[in-house]
Amino acid sequence: MTIQYDLNDSGLIGFLKSKYIKAKDAILTKNDKAWLCLIDKYKILDSIEQNNCYSIESKKINQFRESRLMAKFDHYINLPVVFQENNLSILPISRGEYFIAKMKTYHSLKVTNDNITYMVKPDNLESLDFENINSETAAINCALASGIFKDFLEDENLTPTIDGRMGSGQFSFEIFNDNKNFHRINVTGAQIEIDSGLEGVNYLSLIEAKRNLADDFLVRQLYYPFKTWLGRVTKPIKPVYLVYSNGIFHLNEYRFEDPNRYDSIQLVKSKNYTFSTSDITLDEITEIAKQKITEEPKVAFPQADNFERVINLGELLNENDKFTRDKVTEKYAFDVRQTNYYTDALRYLGLVERRYESNRQPYYILTEEGEKVFNSDLRTRKLLLIKNILEHEVFNKVFNDWLNNGRPNKNRVVELMKESYIYNIDSEDTYKRRASSVIGWIKWIFSLVE
Repeated sequence: MTIQYDLNDSGLIGFLKSKYIKAKDAILTKNDKAWLCLIDKYKILDSIEQNNCYSIESKKINQFRESRLMAKFDHYINLPVVFQENNLSILPISRGEYFIAKMKTYHSLKVTNDNITYMVKPDNLESLDFENINSETAAINCALASGIFKDFLEDENLTPTIDGRMGSGQFSFEIFNDNKNFHRINVTGAQIEIDSGLEGVNYLSLIEAKRNLADDFLVRQLYYPFKTWLGRVTKPIKPVYLVYSNGIFHLNEYRFEDPNRYDSIQLVKSKNYTFSTSDITLDEITEIAKQKITEEPKVAFPQADNFERVINLGELLNENDKFTRDKVTEKYAFDVRQTNYYTDALRYLGLVERRYESNRQPYYILTEEGEKVFNSDLRTRKLLLIKNILEHEVFNKVFNDWLNNGRPNKNRVVELMKESYIYNIDSEDTYKRRASSVIGWIKWIFSLVE
């Protein structure tokens, strides 16, 4: 019997999900559904079991969804569920072909706000807005103009010499598979993209820049440019991963211990920079905490422990007229559940509104308050966010308890939550999970003073 593969056929997708995915409660994205169809049609898992790998052409992927959307996953969490459950990953090997196998293609990333170096904004530049950096290109330009790159790279006379998309040329490399054996991969003319190549007196530094905070990154974004330029210049190459969020430049320099091993990546050093020198005082925050308590919204109580990522998502939404749930999941380092949690956190604060397309698919836009917050200078933004948090009863109580008695434990936070009006929490386990978010958000507020 010939199967007619259709991503909109809920019966077919349900059948394929039960056949290939163990997690029965998994929420499927468009990519998940398309890969289930591809895996079934071309018996990809069987081929990998027999041959340890599978090569697939773009034209096959395009039958179900554009390959540019189906084969580029910047973070592990974005991988299709069927890939995650089978320890699979995907890498390009030419402009129109991809290599799928059991291999680890991501590297963990720890972004903190510790040990920040304060830089002075150049006062002679009018065309760079150092307070509203809304793209990777702007972040790179501001870091270069202010001397951040000069300090971090320890190099002189930095000149931007490379950027944009280009062909990789030919190179080979090895990467471990699940059985601790090597895959040997040959790359010919795959498309790579370099956000910026800065050549100085001593080094060629290749910069990969991001605006989203995440727990890991795809090593290919550093390794393919590194391999491409390794034979073209005589200077040592520094691969650098830059994350810009909420006024802070997080820079990480890496090296490949073995240039022919994709997974030999090692962190050399990391450093944080900012231009914001206007400290927020505890007196300002305690004054904000005296404001009138607002009525609790009929929105799920926050389950988003990392408030920096809440801010980061708001920044990204500010750059777009609207974002569908699937688009947030594709663009950001979230799975569908996390997308719901973090967009609901912004909705809870009154910064984002959820609306629906004609097909009932949800999308998100900033409210008037959200636009005010995310278009303000960084100091004003932080003060407004503090206000939006502390106008909620339970957060206000926990802040004052923390201020007067020291950091409360989770049981104390649950106690304060139960003394407050909270919409739609009815179990002890839910209270405990949500308490982690309360602690995380109040910790963020105190970190602004520390």
